[in-house]
Amino acid sequence: MDPRFYPIPQTDPPRSPRDTLPTMYDLPSEDPEEPGLPDVFHDLQPQLLSATLRLRYYASDQIFTGTDLNLYYDVRHPLWHKRPDWFLVLGVPRLYDQMDLRASYVVWQEGVNPFVVVELLSPGTEKEDLGRYANLPPASSDLEIEAADSSPERSDIANGRSSTETPPGKWQVYEQILRVPYYIVFSRYTNQLRFFQLIGGHYQEQRLDSADPRIWIPELELGLGLWFGDYDGITRPWLRWYDEQGNWIPTDAERNQVLVQEAEQERQRAEQAERQLRQVVLNLLQQGMGKAQVAQLTGLSEAEVENLAG
Repeated sequence: MDPRFYPIPQTDPPRSPRDTLPTMYDLPSEDPEEPGLPDVFHDLQPQLLSATLRLRYYASDQIFTGTDLNLYYDVRHPLWHKRPDWFLVLGVPRLYDQMDLRASYVVWQEGVNPFVVVELLSPGTEKEDLGRYANLPPASSDLEIEAADSSPERSDIANGRSSTETPPGKWQVYEQILRVPYYIVFSRYTNQLRFFQLIGGHYQEQRLDSADPRIWIPELELGLGLWFGDYDGITRPWLRWYDEQGNWIPTDAERNQVLVQEAEQERQRAEQAERQLRQVVLNLLQQGMGKAQVAQLTGLSEAEVENLAG
């Protein structure tokens, strides 16, 4: 434990934790002892989640999406953190204090907890990512859920205690400390999507269609599902946002590509129409009509008739 942060000075009256506790400048995400991203998928998948997120009631500068960023969550243990693969926070500036890019996300500085967390399973992380559901099949029965929720450590974590004073696992942090409403876990190895919703103070797994798993989040008016397609040159199933009509939300690059394609199609239609009109003009002229007659018949000016005939 870093002695710089202990003891935390007290004043009378007490000052805000925002003023007395370490900030993101004291708590960055870089850790020289961590090897970094485990694979390219952990880099690309969060990018696609952020690139297809379009929220109707939040401006882009009033949401924050974090990727592989340290999330500091406990004022009593300022160095304790988790590093979600992707998370969404609503109602906070995109920039820290509307000025700086974030080096981490410090809950007691921001004042807002994540609304959605997505974890991408890796070998060796399943137990921590899935918590008490790690040994249960997807969409467990009510009996299995009840049994899973009886984990003995829940009460200690919920009361802010840890018998060994070691950091709790991701599941406990997301469910019992941060109380993240929507927790989503995806395995690229099995392409299995699991969805947990905070109900009555703890996560309950929600049933998904195994053939077409889709998660609708009403507060966002968006859904998250599995899309099979090419992203950044890699074709496979990807997690992606969709709209109320079930349409996959395009990235900016895809949107621009569509605009280019539509512009090209419009150019081709205009060329085809001009060729057809020219042929009509030539046919009328060959039948002995004068340019003034052709212009009157086609609605063109005589200059336009002359240009097409030429």
